[in-house]
Amino acid sequence: MPPAGIAMEFLSLVGRVLFASMFLISAFKEDDGFGSPSAKALEPKFNLFVKQVSTYTGMAVPHVQISTLMLITQYIRAFGGIMFIAYSSIGAFLLLVFLVFITPVMYDFYNYEMESPQFVQLFTQFLQNLALCGALIFFLGMKSSIPRTYPKRRTAKTKTA
Repeated sequence: MPPAGIAMEFLSLVGRVLFASMFLISAFKEDDGFGSPSAKALEPKFNLFVKQVSTYTGMAVPHVQISTLMLITQYIRAFGGIMFIAYSSIGAFLLLVFLVFITPVMYDFYNYEMESPQFVQLFTQFLQNLALCGALIFFLGMKSSIPRTYPKRRTAKTKTA
């Protein structure tokens, strides 16, 4: 493999480690979810989101323990981050699923007036998570477009007289 190929593989690994570190650090930083401050902060937002989904769709959302939800999201972030570093589409998909479900719950800018400071802060964080979703979708698209095997180059045979 040429040196440029090795450098690209190394830079790709560094980029995946940096990207996944955000998910890994947040997963390992959290407590076990049972009575943790993050679970207490998420519970009212989650209940409001469930109420709004039930109101607008007319479908009943099943009851989920917030501690169970926190534990599941913690494992999804940790496993997805490790698998993403290992260049796995499964890891990227898990992180994408996590972001798609948690972003509208955590960053509920739609519950605030546009002039309030909370709206601006939550909307900015919401857009950052959308950008992360875009990066993961881009990774999945690029990974599926790269051929799995590279064709071997034929060496030119010299003609002998």
